[in-house]
Amino acid sequence: MTATEFQNGDALMLIDLQNDFCPGGELPIGGGDEVVETVNPWIERAQAAGIPVFASRDWHPEGHVSFEAQGGEWPPHCVQDTEGAAFHPRLRLPGDAVKVTKGVRFDQDQYSAFDQTGLADELRRRGVSRIWVAGLAQDVCVEATALDARHEGFEVMLFAEGTRPVSAEGGRKALERMREAGVEVVNGG
Repeated sequence: MTATEFQNGDALMLIDLQNDFCPGGELPIGGGDEVVETVNPWIERAQAAGIPVFASRDWHPEGHVSFEAQGGEWPPHCVQDTEGAAFHPRLRLPGDAVKVTKGVRFDQDQYSAFDQTGLADELRRRGVSRIWVAGLAQDVCVEATALDARHEGFEVMLFAEGTRPVSAEGGRKALERMREAGVEVVNGG
């Protein structure tokens, strides 16, 4: 299956393609910027097919609970209204892309774009039953989003070359868990 097979009832879900997750950012994922170049043609195909595009973003308040200084596991990243939190400048999001903001809670992190965002309800309202997923990082927010989408009853297609993991081992395990949950891993085409 390839991205050229977008059909009615599909949505394209781009996960956290933000400056801080790309080389030069505060929490860079190796090859994160390459993902941006990979997904741009899929965005164009989705638009041509009339398929909605959703883009999640971490949007952490200063001193977020997930940051190391507060006992979390991550360095400060994607702090609200900073350049690091902005979508990558080469990402060609359409003007009507739906931005899904997460990681804003003061008391917990939100890896999944479905975690208390209302995304599942919005997708259902739009008649979406299948979600094509790409983004960063494969073994954190991409995995959490894909697993939650399956839990919500959506068919999930993961673009293999449209994502990168924090670590190779983490990526291998994440792909295993996603496949076990019924996520189909496909090439972008």
